[in-house]
Amino acid sequence: MKSNEIPQGAVPAMESPPRAETPLMSSAVMAGFPSPAEQYVERPLDLNELLVARPAATYFVRAAGDSMTGAGVQDGDLLVVDRSIEPEDGSTVIACVDGEFTVKTYRRDKSGVRLEAANPAYKPIRFAGEMELRVFGVVTAVVHRLVAREP
Repeated sequence: MKSNEIPQGAVPAMESPPRAETPLMSSAVMAGFPSPAEQYVERPLDLNELLVARPAATYFVRAAGDSMTGAGVQDGDLLVVDRSIEPEDGSTVIACVDGEFTVKTYRRDKSGVRLEAANPAYKPIRFAGEMELRVFGVVTAVVHRLVAREP
């Protein structure tokens, strides 16, 4: 059921990525801005360490379209995908359906397997006849920009 194909533009995580460390405040921010006097934790936050559990099985894939907006996946978001995780009912997956890659919610019940969008404008993909489903991996995180990148 796992796909050996890789979605176009997918980038593998590195075994020993360069550290991208950013200071992490020691207290949570409820509804304001942290005081400059706040203490930092004893070590900086490394986003690779936070988002990538298994580098050898992890890829980064850019999302396109609006079928998963209800799940917090926007057009252009960066998806962290772990190929070593088996999908469970409710997992967000990158799947290859009849040769086309898509990101959808994986559903499995007594009626079979289907892929569901998180946008009511899209119908579920139900598998019948000769249709082929191969799961590339499970989406473990979404990186979503709130402010457009400056030129």
